[in-house]
Amino acid sequence: MNTPSDGDITSERSLIAIMSATNFVIGMGAFMVIGMLPPLAADLGLSVSLAGWVMTIYAIAYAVTSPLLVSATGRVGRRKVLFAGLSIFAMANLLAALAPNEGVLFIARALAAVGAGITTPVTAAVVAGVVAPQQRARSLASVMFGLTLAQVIGVPAGGFVAFTFGWRFAFLIVAIIALPCLFLIWTRVPRGLHFQPVGLRDLGAVIADGPIMLAILVTATFLGAIYVPLTFLASLLEEVMGYGRNGISGILLCLGLAAVFGNLLGGWMADRFGPTRTLLFLALTQIVAMPLFSTLPMAGWLLFTLVFVWSTFGWSITAPQQARIISLRPERAPVVLSLNAAAIYIGAALGSAIGGAVIAGHGLIALGIAGGLGAAIALANIILSARISG
Repeated sequence: MNTPSDGDITSERSLIAIMSATNFVIGMGAFMVIGMLPPLAADLGLSVSLAGWVMTIYAIAYAVTSPLLVSATGRVGRRKVLFAGLSIFAMANLLAALAPNEGVLFIARALAAVGAGITTPVTAAVVAGVVAPQQRARSLASVMFGLTLAQVIGVPAGGFVAFTFGWRFAFLIVAIIALPCLFLIWTRVPRGLHFQPVGLRDLGAVIADGPIMLAILVTATFLGAIYVPLTFLASLLEEVMGYGRNGISGILLCLGLAAVFGNLLGGWMADRFGPTRTLLFLALTQIVAMPLFSTLPMAGWLLFTLVFVWSTFGWSITAPQQARIISLRPERAPVVLSLNAAAIYIGAALGSAIGGAVIAGHGLIALGIAGGLGAAIALANIILSARISG
């Protein structure tokens, strides 16, 4: 890494806060659509399934473009890359707010994913490159805290705004709150902040690197298992527990708060026990917790406890997984992190698809068992990766 001039040095704590705030904006724009599909579909005259493509297109575009663009911009200063990525994201959300039809909206969502796919991996790479190794996992957890917090706030806030003021206003809000982050990136992130340069050749080398790709696959298998019941949790609560709006909202709030706690806990556990041991423990908790959803109905307090434990340890994966894959290939950290970010969306898409197939064949009550089996696959993935890479 090149050392910035003294006048450009920003404290690590300030830099982490800026990166976390940036990821909050990214996460808000990515996840809020889940809570605003009904009014969006009604306004554009779409079926709910077709409207759901606003999330699907985003996931596909992110997974495909993020590794390519992070590699292609590897020799550009990090401040410029962050500013460009968030600018694209903000303009895409403005375009979505003005979209006259679903075609333009889908294009806007793809562009938003392009901007996010550049920005989020670079925020993690920047912080990983400036903090001491023994503080890396906790620092990464802090950077990704914004993304996690956006999941807690984004879904209910996006739905509330969409139902109250219209779905276009929700996209407009995201574009507006991106502006302060753009200002902070340009004025507070040090100029001349470069790391080991990477390029498309590095992307090809990482993709051809079996051990690191197996390590990255842990993200897809672990989160894929979680998304099997998570995608359909509201339907499961409605049908099996008899919950309505208030009960479902309470469970989702519990899940979101636990995710925030889990994100921070994962960083502490990785620094205390090591990333690999932490990942093994987290997979075991999912193997035990998720099948319990197939025992519903249960007492309300017990269900809230189950959701809190499941979400806490499920969303503790971010920091230890990032710390582990960076430690395996530190010289190619930006490319590795972008592929890991893509794996998050691949896992979500696969988990949702598997959950839908499980419901079609065995009903909602089978989701917990299916998720537990998926977590067992993730555990095997972690063990195999640890044996190969250490």
